[in-house]
Amino acid sequence: MDSRPIIAITMGDAAGVGPEIVLKALSLEEMYALCRPLVVGDAGVLARARQMLGLRVDLHPIADVRAARFEPGNIDVLNLANIDLARLKVGEVCPMAGKAAVEYVLEASQLALFGEVQGIATAPLNKEAMQLGGYDYIGHTEILADLAGAPRCTTMLITGSLRVVHVTRHLPLRQVADSITRERVLETIQLAAEGLREMGIEEPSLGVAALNPHCGEGGLLGREEIEEIAPAVEAAQAIGIDARGPYPADSIFFRAIAGDFDAVVAMYHDQGHIPVKVHGFERSVTVTLGLPIVRTSVDHGTAFDIAWQASSRGSARGGLASPQSLIEAIKLAARMARRAGVR
Repeated sequence: MDSRPIIAITMGDAAGVGPEIVLKALSLEEMYALCRPLVVGDAGVLARARQMLGLRVDLHPIADVRAARFEPGNIDVLNLANIDLARLKVGEVCPMAGKAAVEYVLEASQLALFGEVQGIATAPLNKEAMQLGGYDYIGHTEILADLAGAPRCTTMLITGSLRVVHVTRHLPLRQVADSITRERVLETIQLAAEGLREMGIEEPSLGVAALNPHCGEGGLLGREEIEEIAPAVEAAQAIGIDARGPYPADSIFFRAIAGDFDAVVAMYHDQGHIPVKVHGFERSVTVTLGLPIVRTSVDHGTAFDIAWQASSRGSARGGLASPQSLIEAIKLAARMARRAGVR
């Protein structure tokens, strides 16, 4: 029996870098040693991207997971055939591509929920294209939470040893402070601890960031630390979670990289994203916590500005987009899926 988990890899927005990074990642034989990769996408788009890249790999379009071969050099594609190549305008917002990208996520998620695959790794979609295509979501996390009926979800970003979980994500900055409540911070701490255990860290330690400069300066620069964040940390400690803080955000990430914490709980999107991307942008990945399935993703967007541009070097690994983030996302999904399978 093959013990390698099947990982569904969504193609992402066809007008962006998704097709090329998927092909580049799965042209590496090492991916097949870790898992059985299955692309959920459009075979016609991938064939065009393969030609642009000059890659010597075969595409194997299928309609059922059971028809997959999972062999290096032969990329299995669950072919939804939902892109009209004559209408596809690469490198720009395209409603057709946005709609199709969501359909890949929906299909992969259903496969995971029904146990036909053991995890999913997603290439990027574009929020504007997705909404123009008829899906009123902010991003992957909201799609997956809705489909899985999972009310408690958040995002963890990982690059190297730095892991960051967010209390709030896609909110205007003026709304963030009102959203930092004791209940929400505590829930995020709990999700972070659960997620770290799923990754094999049995007794995780968490550093919790402050919202305001200098940790609020005793209330002079804001009272969220006193009234919401510190009580949430104390509540987490009371239920056995090794959570500490709040600590000033200008030093906590340095401490995490140095090994003081297994993860940092950040209060808002940019507070957590900036240190992760500065520390290791190309290697960074995201994990959705709180889902009943394993889901990882690249930590970058559709990159329309460099999408579908062949490298001037003319090599077999042509194209400007780096597949490194997707490679790391597939590896992490495979590790988490294997661990989930033995629990």
